[in-house]
Amino acid sequence: MDLIAVIGTLAACASTISFTPQAWKIIKSRETKDISSGMYILTVTGFALWTAYGILTSQWPLIATNAICLILSAFILTMKLLPHATKNRVADAIDPSA
Repeated sequence: MDLIAVIGTLAACASTISFTPQAWKIIKSRETKDISSGMYILTVTGFALWTAYGILTSQWPLIATNAICLILSAFILTMKLLPHATKNRVADAIDPSA
């Protein structure tokens, strides 16, 4: 693997997992008041469009990384928009120990 491929792979991994700490913090704290809905609406839209672009051009690296980012960012947005009681039920289902 050449240096360009290594850099691309590391960038894809970092971008893909970057939403995990925020999602986990929401599950643990059940707090989303400081998260911008507008930012996550744009983020989810961007990842959906990148995933569609990857599908249309048959570029699996784009499809895989952006689909994972889409799922994680859509989860964060959904948790932001859910009523508090429903948010608690979802978080409890994912992590009952919290």
